Amino acid sequence: MRMVWAMMAAGIATAGMAQDAPTLGASNHAVDIAIAPPAGTPTFADEFTGKTIDPAHWRFDTSRNRDGWYNNERQYYAPANTPANARIADGALVIEARREKPKGGDSGGQDYTSARIVSAKPMGYGFYDIRAKLPCGRGIWPALWMLPPDGKWPDEGEIDILELVGYEPDLVHATLHTAAFNHAKGTQRGGAIKVPTACGQWHHYQLDWTPQAITIGIDGRGYMRVANDQPGGRAAWPFDRPFDLILNVAVGGDWGGKMGIDDSKFPQSMRVDHVRYWQR
Repeated sequence: MRMVWAMMAAGIATAGMAQDAPTLGASNHAVDIAIAPPAGTPTFADEFTGKTIDPAHWRFDTSRNRDGWYNNERQYYAPANTPANARIADGALVIEARREKPKGGDSGGQDYTSARIVSAKPMGYGFYDIRAKLPCGRGIWPALWMLPPDGKWPDEGEIDILELVGYEPDLVHATLHTAAFNHAKGTQRGGAIKVPTACGQWHHYQLDWTPQAITIGIDGRGYMRVANDQPGGRAAWPFDRPFDLILNVAVGGDWGGKMGIDDSKFPQSMRVDHVRYWQR
């Protein structure tokens, strides 16, 4: 990502922060292992069965609308109570990207609207299960990911549970970023897997986070695992405190928009059936 992005001192950054789009993905920590949620009741769960998005569970991040979002993304993120971009419908959360001029007074002149919601409380070690149906279309960039609530990026870490770029609709990515291991150095750690039904069908996107390792998978199979076995202290492993969970659909950007944006495909929506978290 551009150095000005890397120098941000606090707050929420954007998934897959990139300086050079081709280096965003990584496959250097690929595995094929079984993973499964624990038995018992989740510590936190949102099944999205209510009429509206629960403000006790989620907040809307609109902080960069006027200045423009990271990665040269093209969207305006709508505030709460904007059902065109974020709503509950048919028992699922819907985050919808639209080709339209935003109406908000904080607009930076964008031509697209979408939404980005963040967990009201950070969550840490444990198992995460997010059942989601992803949008597809050139220029669309959905993500399920985690950042600490404060601190400098990438020093404090980033966990990308799921990223998909619309011009590669059958490939999903999982990536970790830290001060010592990140795309700017070409050392980011991650994995990718072909999923022919990633666009348009329901899948479980899963994270198993322990002090010893982070494993990320889909539908009960882990395809990326990074162990806490490298020297460097927090530069190598800052994943020792709770992070915020972020759900968003970006438009364009250095990675998502690498092949342009197909305006004929809008609107595009990511649907989330549930978010469940078992704390360790």
